[in-house]
Amino acid sequence: MSTRLTTSAAQSLQADGYCRFRLTDSDGGLERLQAAVDRLPVDPYAPTANRHRRYSNGILLPWCRRIEWMPTRMGPHGPYSEYYQGDFNPEYLSMTRRLVPFEELVLHDPFLQEVVWHDFDLTFWNEAQLIRPFVVGVHMVRLLVTAPGDKAISSPNHLHQDGEPFTFVHLLKRDNAVGCRTAVGIPAVAGKMPEEVDPETIHTQFELLEPLESYGVYDPKVSHYVSHLERGEADRPAVRAALLTDFTPLVPLI
Repeated sequence: MSTRLTTSAAQSLQADGYCRFRLTDSDGGLERLQAAVDRLPVDPYAPTANRHRRYSNGILLPWCRRIEWMPTRMGPHGPYSEYYQGDFNPEYLSMTRRLVPFEELVLHDPFLQEVVWHDFDLTFWNEAQLIRPFVVGVHMVRLLVTAPGDKAISSPNHLHQDGEPFTFVHLLKRDNAVGCRTAVGIPAVAGKMPEEVDPETIHTQFELLEPLESYGVYDPKVSHYVSHLERGEADRPAVRAALLTDFTPLVPLI
């Protein structure tokens, strides 16, 4: 992955609160992640939203460049990882969601590891934070529309902040897709749709069109949103799938 492009993205992230960039593939890594997309289960908390997902988290140790993935727990429907956003997602307010974890083969895929470290290297922390562990979350989300007129919806379905200091989004698949337009705005417009707010409060709007096109946000400085997915003109399903990473200090500085 280009050092020059990484430096430019890091500067934009710190100055503006968001950045755009494109990853480069490594030894067929994109194909392996795309194959994992096809195995995603339905989001158990949104069975009618045409959304499929997995989530896992781990402890990231920056001083030795190591990630320890947290063990999954076993519930009545199989293994799960816990995901909690506090008050940041009004659709799941103060709720701990039990999501299907990543497959072990994917968690330990060298390309996934490379993406996680690439994203972490774009973040910025003080010296004291960098000698402490971080929590890294990895999400794989697929929006899939099979019937004309249907929609697939992300969560939450409005401008929002995530609660994690940094989040990065990497496109894995997009086919026959209409929509999924990303908007990045000021924090004050969180909770609203882009068309409801003063255009001057929206920093940028764009669509990720090609695999490994990516963007990142610094949560305290911006809000963000992705619109719903609809089928295009071709007589086949619409799909839009992405890999997301997020980073949070394990223990806040006192």
